[in-house]
Amino acid sequence: MTRARLLPWVLGAHACTVLALLVFAAMTGLPTRAPLALPGAGGMPLAWLFNLLAWTGPGLIVAGVAARLRDGLGAEAGRVAGIALQLWLLASLAFAAQGLLPLDIDALDAGASRWHALAWMLWNLAFAAAALLAGLALPAVRLPSLGLCALVTLGLLAPGVFGAGIGERVVLAGWWLWTALLAWRLPRRH
Repeated sequence: MTRARLLPWVLGAHACTVLALLVFAAMTGLPTRAPLALPGAGGMPLAWLFNLLAWTGPGLIVAGVAARLRDGLGAEAGRVAGIALQLWLLASLAFAAQGLLPLDIDALDAGASRWHALAWMLWNLAFAAAALLAGLALPAVRLPSLGLCALVTLGLLAPGVFGAGIGERVVLAGWWLWTALLAWRLPRRH
């Protein structure tokens, strides 16, 4: 599969997430700054469908793209580039896991919600590390990767910078941009 054929998969996965977020937010009447995962919390209407469309399905699709690009990366790219793409794969799987580990509407800071928070944090950390290493090792995506690494790190270390509910949306938009950029710009050997 060529690079041109990988980008539509990533864009389609992200479009699925966006549509799920918009439709389920409207359907549930949640405030605009509510946590993004709230429509998928246990007890919410069609939570399983939201989790499938917003997190699990798109995460697995992007993981497939990451694996294909990692496997097609030439040896000349170096070990750091390979690690960056491996971390991208890990971040994609953690993104998917958010749908498999939904929030508990009755205990947003305890119980099952902690597993969701763990998947969310693993996604953020793997994304930031992957962006940093990609910025160091892959000239085709150097500046955007380093910029997005800084953005995610800022969102993690100083969430108040973006304001309530905005930080996770900024990181999610950064994820969409970065993964699409990698699918578009990274060369493949086969």
